[in-house]
Amino acid sequence: MNDTSPPVPTSGLDRFFGLSASGSTVSRELRAGLTTFLTMSYILFVNPQVLGNAIHVPNGFVQLLMTTAIAAAFGSFAMGLIARYPFAQAPGMGLNAFFAFTVVLGMKVPWQTALGAVFISGLLFVLLSVLGARQAIVRAIPTSLKFAITGGIGAFLAFLGLKTAGVVVANPATYLGLGTISTPSVWLALLGVVVTAVLMARRVTGAILWGILLTTIIGIALHLPVYEGGPKGALQAFPGFTGNLGGLLGTPVWPGDLIGKLDIAGALGLGLLHVVFTFFFVDFFDATGTLTGLSQRAGYLDERGDMPRARRLFAMDGLAAMFGAVMGTSTTTAYVESASGIGEGGRTGLTAVTVGVLFLLSMFLWPLAAAIPAAATAPALILVGALMMDGVKHVDWDDISDAVPAFLTIMMMPLTFSIANGVSFGIISYCVIKLLAGRVKEVSPVLYVIAALLLGRYLFMMQG
Repeated sequence: MNDTSPPVPTSGLDRFFGLSASGSTVSRELRAGLTTFLTMSYILFVNPQVLGNAIHVPNGFVQLLMTTAIAAAFGSFAMGLIARYPFAQAPGMGLNAFFAFTVVLGMKVPWQTALGAVFISGLLFVLLSVLGARQAIVRAIPTSLKFAITGGIGAFLAFLGLKTAGVVVANPATYLGLGTISTPSVWLALLGVVVTAVLMARRVTGAILWGILLTTIIGIALHLPVYEGGPKGALQAFPGFTGNLGGLLGTPVWPGDLIGKLDIAGALGLGLLHVVFTFFFVDFFDATGTLTGLSQRAGYLDERGDMPRARRLFAMDGLAAMFGAVMGTSTTTAYVESASGIGEGGRTGLTAVTVGVLFLLSMFLWPLAAAIPAAATAPALILVGALMMDGVKHVDWDDISDAVPAFLTIMMMPLTFSIANGVSFGIISYCVIKLLAGRVKEVSPVLYVIAALLLGRYLFMMQG
């Protein structure tokens, strides 16, 4: 007689995170956390670069780097310890550019007021999550679109990896084109894809992490740039570097000129409500799509499309945005790069907690963290993207009313560089096609309402 009882937890850590119940181990979770951190550590240097265009404080680069690390650590801890999911959080790319170039520089809104808008949008996330609204929206999304969202995120990740490595570049004649293959970063990334894929095919434990480390060693030896526009060389100090220990350690700087400087009252002004709404809309559907896709990939979604502890999961996304605004950075949100850790077997909150610890350590070790070339993490994004396309086979491609929305969802994410746009176009097209095809009852009333709101937003943008 087979014993089908769940495994018995062997330690307090096991019981808290549910390691045995998830079929995971401490070593696997730690390895997954390290993998996730390596694939998203670029935000430590890119976010200060972007926000530095709009936020001018003494020793600004390092202060922004520190607040980025603190916000990422808090968001990842909240996700790991409270929601107990293996999803890391950090200041989001795209929203930081909107914050800096559109709101602050373009609209001449003080950066303190823009931070207030981020805080309010985060508060709205929390309220909607506690009330169950975000869970209701996720439940209303049909299964075909859920798989399409996962596949679209995979395509987005792969495109991001190819772009980061320089394999895919902008081309004025064809919009996109093949990069210069002779460039060291390009062939190193392609070599990393092959090496990592072989390790995965041979079922080597930690294949993605080993792939990153091997390509990093080669990249350091070749002095490849560690981030776009950055200096060459593995351990060169960055602007504002205040101390060193053999070139490996940097003295943390408390971001006192950023913390608590947000202006909530100013953000509540009538003229800025559309800014609050934009922050809210983009992060709402970007994070909802990301969390849904990651949950599907990790096996959390049940047959109804629900996920355990959904209210806590979505609330932690909003809480991280609020905390990040207080710390002085743009919207903190769930990172799609968490898929790399899931690919390494991360299934519990211990993965996210590991990421949080590494972000705190990066406040001391950021010169060392800077040694990781972009070409070393690009293969992980490409291969994880490939793995996430697996769910697309569950879409009913013979039913055009399912196939077209799924296709648009997948294609719009990488082509518009926005998960939110992919989710939006998928929902709108699904509802419109089902409605005009006379299959109204196949769609949840909640989804019709969401589709109408999304369509209204795009019509408003057209008028603007």
